[in-house]
Parts: sequence; C-alpha cells; structure tokens
Amino acid sequence: MHFTKAHAYGNDFLYVEAQAVRNASLPALARELCNRHTGVGADGLIVFTRTADGASMRLFNADGSVAEVSGNGVRGLGALLLRDDDRDSAQLTIETDAGSKRLTRTGRSQSRQTFRAAMGLPRDLRQVPILAAGEPLQAVAMDFGNPQCVVLGELPADDRFQRLGPALERHPLFHEGTNVEFAVVEAPVRIRIRIWERGVGPTQSSGTGSCAALIAAASYGGAARDAEIVAPGGAQRVEWRDDSVYLTGWAEVVFDGDWRRDLP
Repeated sequence: MHFTKAHAYGNDFLYVEAQAVRNASLPALARELCNRHTGVGADGLIVFTRTADGASMRLFNADGSVAEVSGNGVRGLGALLLRDDDRDSAQLTIETDAGSKRLTRTGRSQSRQTFRAAMGLPRDLRQVPILAAGEPLQAVAMDFGNPQCVVLGELPADDRFQRLGPALERHPLFHEGTNVEFAVVEAPVRIRIRIWERGVGPTQSSGTGSCAALIAAASYGGAARDAEIVAPGGAQRVEWRDDSVYLTGWAEVVFDGDWRRDLP
C-alpha cells in the first residue's frame, strides 16, 4: 500500500487513496500506521478520493476513532494534491464529514505551501460550567464541524494539562468526546494555546482548535476577530468573518512510502 506523510506545524497525517484500502479495516489500519514505535507515526490517517475540483476525505485519529475534520489535515491534503501544480492562487474543495472546505493557495516556498481555508462557522456557541478532574472550570463549548471545548485563562503547567486534557475530552457533557484547547489572550491580536486532541492527546498544532480558540477568545476573552494563534508548533492566522472562519497557514509533504504489512 502506497502512502504519503504530510504535516502542518507538527500536526502530522498519513494519506492513503481509498481504492488502495477498500477491503481494509480502516480503524485498525489507523492504529497500526499511526503508532510512533511500530508504525510510521502520525496524529491521524486520512483516506481520500480525488475529485474534479479536489478530493473527498475521511479522517481517523491515531486511536482509530473517526473525526469529522481537521484544518491541518485538510491543508496537508491540499499540499499533496498541488505539489506538482505551479498555478498561482490554485484552489481546491475538500469534502469532509463536516462539509466542504475551500482552500486557496496563497504562497509556496520550497516544500511548504500556504493556504487560506474557509472552514465554516461555529454552531451552538456557549459558556458552560464544568467540573473536570475535581476542578471547577468555566469553558467555552461549540460545534465547529467537530466538538470543541476551550478553557480561557493562564495556560496550564504540564501536570495540570495532563490531568485536565483527558478529563475534558471524555467529560459526560460531550457525548462523542471533544477536542480541548487551553487559551490565553496575550494581546487582542495574539492568542497562545495548548491542545489536547480527541483520540490523540497532546498535539503540536490544530487547525480547527486554532479557529475555536479565536472564536472563544473573541466572544468571551476580549480578543479581536482577526488574530494570530500561537500553538507549540507555530503560529497561524484566524479570521472570523460573517461568511466563514478563515484559517491561514502552511503545510508540507514530508515523504512517500510503501507499507509492507498485510492490511488488517
């Protein structure tokens, strides 16, 4: 089976064309491939089919669970599809379980391609009191194509992060689990985050998490609706416009490979 690895800001994915794995158990394949010791290593597996204007995709987290969408994963797929395309401002539409995501390539430098992606608008945005790992919190919850929970305030130290991340991910309030971001507003146009991703754990970056952090901080934390979101893996720009939330950042293809094991 042929695969490609790509990442955006350290949030890494493996990409496989659907026809190559049509008879495989995709959750089991994701667990094998994404294992960082006995597999290739990644935060998730994206199985895709090329279309006339881009691709359709399904995303499986490293633990084999299904996720609706990933902003960084969508951009990585865009970088794969356009790596041999030299057109300026090339555009793609990626169909996901959370709807269509429109990508416009805005720049290219060596192996990295920069995209501005229309990611949609939040739904069911609200503040909620939560008791997690014995600690009372005020969180911001929303549906951003996938479930998001943002805790505004000082970023947690490692031990608190390791306690609260999984407790919030699996909190009974979120029936299908949730992605978790801890976010501090350093300035109206600069927000710093730590990420605990559903089905993965700590990640270096998250596209939808960056969008959710901006939405939460602009709604309840005094941030602007156009800001730089700084994750451990680097900074992305998020713009909350009337028609969509736009995510701008880079992705790069790392390598192609062949998986030699039998498919599960």
